[in-house]
Amino acid sequence: MALSPAVKRRIGPAVLSLLCIGVAVAVGWSVFGKDRQTPAKLPPGEVTGSLAEETPRQLGPSGLPIPRFVSLKAEKVNVRRGPSSDHAVAWVFQRKGLPVEIVAESDNWRRIRDSDGEEGWILQSMLAGKRTAVIAPWKTGQAVPVYAGPAAGADIVARMAAGVVADVSHCDGVWCELAAGGYEGYVEQTQLWGVYEGEKVD
Repeated sequence: MALSPAVKRRIGPAVLSLLCIGVAVAVGWSVFGKDRQTPAKLPPGEVTGSLAEETPRQLGPSGLPIPRFVSLKAEKVNVRRGPSSDHAVAWVFQRKGLPVEIVAESDNWRRIRDSDGEEGWILQSMLAGKRTAVIAPWKTGQAVPVYAGPAAGADIVARMAAGVVADVSHCDGVWCELAAGGYEGYVEQTQLWGVYEGEKVD
């Protein structure tokens, strides 16, 4: 279909405008490097970070709900192919505080899933109840606004790049108050991996 001269004149500025927007969105906090070293990966599992709080969760042998989010207690954590030290190491996490999701329990071992959907087994002693979250890991190269208050109309105090890990202090089911890189503020709960949709965290 032929384009009119008026439409042709608009194409150049429109493309330039889109490129400028892309560059502006990419400007924010720099994304942290690789959080793990992988000798051999397990088949990816289904990511359930968007599981609604209303969805029934069963209790594991520990008496705690499954699935649930926790965080890594140490700077380096081995992830094994099975629930014992006899199983091979699938990969090594290299980021203290990284959120993971517990999807099964076996004695002192916990089967976890990370934000990439990878699953493996970690010793329970290597996990902490401290809540953290990854900023929109599905938005590679983009940034998410951090607001001064729990409302989209509040002032923007920072923009966090996708993949940044933040400490979560409170969630009301819609907004989460968090901190990272010296900044504190509120992010929409749906923009985080590490808290469930509608979940309240105190």
